[in-house]
Amino acid sequence: MIEYEIEPIPGLPGRLPPGERVLWQGQPAFGVLARSAFHTGAVAAYFAALVALALIGRAPTGAVLTTIAGVAGVGLLYLLAWVCARTTRYTLTNKRLVLRIGMAVPKCINLPLSQIVAVDFRARPHDTGDLVIRLDRARGVGYALLWPHARAWRFNNPQPMLRAVPEAARVGMLLARTVQAAQGGGALSPVTGPQAATSGGKAVAA
Repeated sequence: MIEYEIEPIPGLPGRLPPGERVLWQGQPAFGVLARSAFHTGAVAAYFAALVALALIGRAPTGAVLTTIAGVAGVGLLYLLAWVCARTTRYTLTNKRLVLRIGMAVPKCINLPLSQIVAVDFRARPHDTGDLVIRLDRARGVGYALLWPHARAWRFNNPQPMLRAVPEAARVGMLLARTVQAAQGGGALSPVTGPQAATSGGKAVAA
């Protein structure tokens, strides 16, 4: 795990050593990230229910104030999601998976492919999805360090997550195959979810 100030290669804290090459890079889809990680839909529904209750109770002033608060709150969440998407870059090489994350304090988290024991796929709208990375328990990383790029409620054994990835099923298959190749065709659990091939985001020729 390395904090960085300058990126010689976008998304990476330093130049690649000999024999390592970038296979794929991608960023979260902003709208899907806002709804899935920042729960903008649930927050909007909550404020809509409050407005409805205010109208039922014949409190138009309260309904207007609640509407304003709701619009401001959802707008703030969308802003945070936009900043999060802009400051995030996922990079897969033939040696490691790198998460460049952090809205306030940028950091790069290096996950050697030898530490990955499984890749799980969760479909999202618009051909996007989340890729949950299950790691060797002894080498996990902190939940607070990862959030929102972590599977929810896994505090004791945090699982990094590539969120709202475009063409996620295809990227997941690429990741799984790369991990298997790096581990010599070892015991990586298969990607769960739709079967597909090739990468999403920006693929880099080997």
